Amino acid sequence: MSYSIAGKVALVTGANRGIGEAIVDALVEAGAAKIYATARRLADLAPLTARHGARVVALELNVTDPAQIQAAVAAAPDVELLINNAGVAGHVGGPFTDPQWLAAGRQEMEVNFFGTFAMTQAFAPALARNGGGAIANIGSVASLVSFPMLVAYSASKAANHSLTQAARSLLKGQGTLVFGVYPGPIDTRMAEGIEFPKTAPADAARAILAGIEAGNEEIFPDPMSQGMGAGFLVDPKGLERQVAAMVA
Repeated sequence: MSYSIAGKVALVTGANRGIGEAIVDALVEAGAAKIYATARRLADLAPLTARHGARVVALELNVTDPAQIQAAVAAAPDVELLINNAGVAGHVGGPFTDPQWLAAGRQEMEVNFFGTFAMTQAFAPALARNGGGAIANIGSVASLVSFPMLVAYSASKAANHSLTQAARSLLKGQGTLVFGVYPGPIDTRMAEGIEFPKTAPADAARAILAGIEAGNEEIFPDPMSQGMGAGFLVDPKGLERQVAAMVA
């Protein structure tokens, strides 16, 4: 089902930089009536509120903090579109036996999976009261195939993908649309250590919103993800071998 963004009230987590900041800019361009932009530090959202004025409302939010999540629900009862963008990549590269994978993986799972899960649970009742609305979970192509250089991150994003599928099924009855977004490398601070061609955040953000408006349940917002998404749908095992060879 298509979903029109014009006139809607949205909330974007991790909006202080990168793709989250670009999504807020794109929402303004698309005619959203109000955007709650969240970050762990309010000061980091100052550039967004300076650019867009009262249409962007800054909220302090750490998606791993239950009290802050409940405060966000109370502050933003009119949300119709929830974009779970907050994410972290804690460790890149190294042998499988590197102990840093486990430390990074716990943080990645806490933010990328449990944070998204907690936000979705908390805002689902508000979405239902506001007509059903929509949720977009920002995953990764690593949700679909593991990148050996991103062992734990890939696992956390695969969990995000599974959660997206479950939410789509369980929230259908209240009229909530659930979109999975699977970008490849985007030119942000998080992807600095990844040596692949990267897409500009603004281009990815516009493609994400275009996918939501078109009603595409799986959104591949850049050339790399489009190619890999098509490969996954046709031949998942072949894509696994392709990525393993690419990394080698």
